[in-house]
Amino acid sequence: MISKKICMVGAFSVGKTALVARFVHSIFSDKYLSTVGVKISKKEVACDGRDVSLILWDLEGRDIYADANLSYLRGAMGFFVVADGTRKETLEAALELRKAAYDAVGNIPCRLLINKDDLADIWEVTDAMLNNLARQGIEYLRTSAKTGRAVDEAFISLARDMLRTEGPL
Repeated sequence: MISKKICMVGAFSVGKTALVARFVHSIFSDKYLSTVGVKISKKEVACDGRDVSLILWDLEGRDIYADANLSYLRGAMGFFVVADGTRKETLEAALELRKAAYDAVGNIPCRLLINKDDLADIWEVTDAMLNNLARQGIEYLRTSAKTGRAVDEAFISLARDMLRTEGPL
């Protein structure tokens, strides 16, 4: 079985832990528990006919990322940058973090997740902002840890990208 390390990064309370819980355990809780340091989870999936063990590193949320926090990215084969659609400042922070992460680990597969799609009626992230991301070639998904919208799709698509970048067996 192939193992792949994936890191979840983003500001406080954007839903990183909730997305992991939805993907790994198919559960959602409204209770906010701040992650301290890193929480590691694992899920085995079948991807393009191959068994893959995804090792998910859920990093504590920070509004400003220090180099020490990005050191958790070492050895990652892919990462998610998560923003909260109801707080536009988390998207700005996510884009800065995305750049810092690429600077730290190189051009590995990444997905930007705009979470809390179940609250789209109170989003501060606008369609114009999302269209601007698309024009820049930044791939993103609108997700909801609460409803499960696009959560499995996000993890499986990142796993596919990680398998493609390793080349043929």
